[in-house]
Amino acid sequence: MPARLNQLDPSVPVDLAVRVTASARTTASRVSPDIDDWLREKRSQPFESSIITLTELTEPTGWRFAPDTGNLEHHSGRFFTVEGMHVRANHGHTREWWQPILVQRDIAILGIIAKEFDGVLHFLLQAKMEPGNADMVQLSPTVQATSSNYTQVHRGRRAHYVEYFTEPERGRVLVDVLQSEQGAWFHLKRNRNIVVEVTDHVPVRDDFCWLTLGQIRRLLQRRNVINMDARSVLGCLPIAAPASEPDGGDEFDGTLWHSLEPGGVHTMTEILSWFTGRKSDYQLSVRLVPLNTLVGWRRDAERILPEGRGNFSIVGVRVNARTREVHSWKQPLLAPHGLALAGLVVRRIGGMLHALVRAEVLPGYRDTVELGPTVRFMMNDYADTPADRRPEFLDHMLAAREGVRYDVVLSEEGGRFRHAETRYLIVEADDDFPMQAPPDFMWITVGQLLVLQRHSYYLSIETRTLLFCLNSL
Repeated sequence: MPARLNQLDPSVPVDLAVRVTASARTTASRVSPDIDDWLREKRSQPFESSIITLTELTEPTGWRFAPDTGNLEHHSGRFFTVEGMHVRANHGHTREWWQPILVQRDIAILGIIAKEFDGVLHFLLQAKMEPGNADMVQLSPTVQATSSNYTQVHRGRRAHYVEYFTEPERGRVLVDVLQSEQGAWFHLKRNRNIVVEVTDHVPVRDDFCWLTLGQIRRLLQRRNVINMDARSVLGCLPIAAPASEPDGGDEFDGTLWHSLEPGGVHTMTEILSWFTGRKSDYQLSVRLVPLNTLVGWRRDAERILPEGRGNFSIVGVRVNARTREVHSWKQPLLAPHGLALAGLVVRRIGGMLHALVRAEVLPGYRDTVELGPTVRFMMNDYADTPADRRPEFLDHMLAAREGVRYDVVLSEEGGRFRHAETRYLIVEADDDFPMQAPPDFMWITVGQLLVLQRHSYYLSIETRTLLFCLNSL
């Protein structure tokens, strides 16, 4: 039985990983709503997010194209900007390119309040409308706000519950770590992922509800319900192998639980040395340039778009949402041109589940390289990409029929991207899959990845999501 936390005192001996695991195994709660009916009601509200012309986006106030650079910016100088980026690399098929990039210099709070009910940790999530969300409303952290938002640059109301994360005496911190976002679309973007546990009464406002981690993990089996930021924060929580394996579990479950224990085909020292070597070998020259100087891109009345097919465009949207701090606004969004794939190959080695991760180099990362999934690929490129230029293991994952452990489409960040969806795919390899990994890849246990996830800038946002989904099985 997990220890109870009776007061917010760091001297109280609490095995957090055991308590989180107990929450993950609890799939019903008296304090939670009927989540299907509740979410259906939240999604039935009259929200609007429609594409507008760039002319309408920039008139009469709010957003503008800077006269000297052509950068798309807010008149306040806050929120984010759309700028140009020029990249040179010392590796890969493409050694030089230009692209628009989202630049957001302030650090967002992605905060979740935790509280015990009946001895089980619950987490306060919000049914949040974001202008780029597929299905409009998804379950998000308690607070999901940049400093521009919670300091009310937008002149709207203050975000609910933000004081729990800006006033340290409010609760006991369980997780507090800076993490990156999409390195292909953001320049040096980072968020503060934080979980704070409280014992005092917390009023539950409209659009918020308490859920156990087990309830949240069940919702991960559904398309576009748990948003990217909630996945990122909750994935930072530690978990522990239970004293007894779950009832009805198969051999895969047992291997997954055992992989939380120390050990693995590589030691942590070997993993960190390999990762440091990859960062040392790969060099990127990345510089921000005026948006109006980008090679291979053009701006028309509707959008900023590549001259070829490309993977994304920049569009403007008009938003109406009575549940948000500001009820109506306009903003730009990055609009992907299709579905992305983030795939993870896993394999049982020595009775422990290992994941094949890749040292992924992207221009928006703060330290050039993070641990990405086995495969990350924009599927709209598939037909036009020769077989010898496709990512390693891509065709293996797409052809998999046996051993598919997870296959669900989930949305990426709806506040900056429009209908950005990723097919998250986890495939268990059989004994014929090669044990010898190419230089950019390494087999790492689930437990070792969880250790790395509690530190900044090791795991990419896609890998963090896949790890959270894997641990929900």
